[in-house]
Amino acid sequence: MSGGTVTGVRVVSLKVDTPQSVVSDGGYHVVRFPYTTESYDPWGMHEPVHPDGYTVSSWSKDDRAGLIWPSVAGWGTLTSLIYWEAGDYAELRDRYVRDPLGPGDSTATEHRPPSPGIQCWHKTHEMFVSPGTPIALLAAHDASTAKRITLAEFKLAIHPVEEP
Repeated sequence: MSGGTVTGVRVVSLKVDTPQSVVSDGGYHVVRFPYTTESYDPWGMHEPVHPDGYTVSSWSKDDRAGLIWPSVAGWGTLTSLIYWEAGDYAELRDRYVRDPLGPGDSTATEHRPPSPGIQCWHKTHEMFVSPGTPIALLAAHDASTAKRITLAEFKLAIHPVEEP
């Protein structure tokens, strides 16, 4: 910071290759990420102790392990990647959500038919972000039973903006 102005892009890049089950209940579910294998998080946007005082004790069981807490207000570029195991899908779904454990504000919702072969999906979206509002990647499917996400990535790049 220089003279009260935040400069430079702030980035957090999360990755998980431990499979996680997503139930087949028609609802969206937070994709969770571990704290011990961060790809890149120098600004502490994905820590087990959250800014609101909550502490995640098990990343694989607590949906709050999927939260990114922006370190500064700005224009955020969100990028994600999801690999699904094979299944009897008619549709796979994902979205980004501001404050996913509160009232929620979803954006970039996509519903897709399965593709031939492995189910790999990548997306990028942009929106304003702020430090007091966490962001998450949520996923859903319509298979007949629970299915696993076998690989996921979730990234946020914040281009800080000054208050007018």
